[in-house]
Amino acid sequence: MAISVKRVYERPLPEDGYRVLVDRLWPRGVSQVMGHVDLWLRDIAPTTGLRRWYGHEFDRWPEFQQRYRQELVGHGALLDLVLDIEQHRKRVTLLFGARDEERNEAHVVADVLRDRPPHSHR
Repeated sequence: MAISVKRVYERPLPEDGYRVLVDRLWPRGVSQVMGHVDLWLRDIAPTTGLRRWYGHEFDRWPEFQQRYRQELVGHGALLDLVLDIEQHRKRVTLLFGARDEERNEAHVVADVLRDRPPHSHR
């Protein structure tokens, strides 16, 4: 599976493939052209309530992951869409705007996609 994660503020590269923004809010100071965003999947992002609760507080990260994975259960069609894009485009880069490059929603989405059974998206 060729799914990677990258901060939207980093320079786009050809090897990024199809670039999917998975934030609920559009990143400050980034135009769609500048960010080379092919698709904005705001509905796959954490709910506003969960995002505010987490507040990027380090000690809440484990529980945030659990809660967000529960939310993603209800977004199977969007997860399948990303997997279909990856199958056709050969590489998908999930983009995020958070400063924390290790603890953010894009990593959770990537992990869920990697754990998804092979034929669940058919």
